[in-house]
Amino acid sequence: MSTTTRPTGRTTGVDLSVDLGGLVLPNPIMTASGCFASGREIDALWNVSELGAVVAKSVTLEPREGLPTPRMSETPSGMLNAIGLQNPGVDAWLERDVPWLASRGARVVASIAGNSVDDYREVARRVAASRSVAAVEVNLSCPNVSHRGLVFACDPGRSAEVVRAVRQALPDRPLFAKLTPDVTDIARIGRSVVEAGATGISAINTTLGMAIDAETGRPKVANGFAGLSGPAIRPMAVRAVHQLFTELGPEVPIIGMGGVRTVTDVVEMVRAGASAVAIGTATFADPFTAANLVRDLGPWLGRRGHTALADLRGRIEPWPHHPR
Repeated sequence: MSTTTRPTGRTTGVDLSVDLGGLVLPNPIMTASGCFASGREIDALWNVSELGAVVAKSVTLEPREGLPTPRMSETPSGMLNAIGLQNPGVDAWLERDVPWLASRGARVVASIAGNSVDDYREVARRVAASRSVAAVEVNLSCPNVSHRGLVFACDPGRSAEVVRAVRQALPDRPLFAKLTPDVTDIARIGRSVVEAGATGISAINTTLGMAIDAETGRPKVANGFAGLSGPAIRPMAVRAVHQLFTELGPEVPIIGMGGVRTVTDVVEMVRAGASAVAIGTATFADPFTAANLVRDLGPWLGRRGHTALADLRGRIEPWPHHPR
């Protein structure tokens, strides 16, 4: 899909359009990978082309059945999940889902994953053959089986190696590295992937959590550990986005995610430094969340005298100094 024509992105006189390193979107509302599949179910309720972009569920080189059930558990202000990257494989996704998304007029962002650098490279090579894929998100929060089960995104060197391989296979489209908050210095990881060829950053992925049934003693998710998402992690996400924005500067686009549900959540992410915002767990509670945000963001900004969302990016007003 071409990304050269700039959509107006105007609602009630407010410019909502964003430029993610050449991927120009009419509005900043995207889907978080894994929470929207490829949009067929949601499209029965509202037109997915209204979104800035659809970030599809992560695909791997071979099909995956995923982890044993139960895979999800509700938590206070959030959700635990350990799906295990269940997906039909990149070839089936490209054959079945991408043409459907293109026929609906959606801007498609592929999310790719793998167990090795070679896996990522090959998935990227196959995705590169589809002109309907406008950009790629590299899900670095996958076990690195070649290095004792480490997660790529926890190591700046290994993260950079994956991004470098993907960039070689996919030289002509925006590339976003999806980072985990489960690191000491996320800005350092961000710097490493940008220097390796990433156009921008997606932050944050879920953070590792666990819940145990007090009566049975069993973990509430069969895998034991699981990814925590939802409003409970939003302050972590805002902090991470701002650290990345401060480290990398306004030239590097950031897709902020983690517990976003409301218009004020979107604006908070943008003020922290995000260019666009992805909606994840909120869709499970209300499948109209993203559509409502597309509808309501412009009027909210307009009522406050703002003419362009981009003007608020990274704008945090300091508190005045108080005398001691």
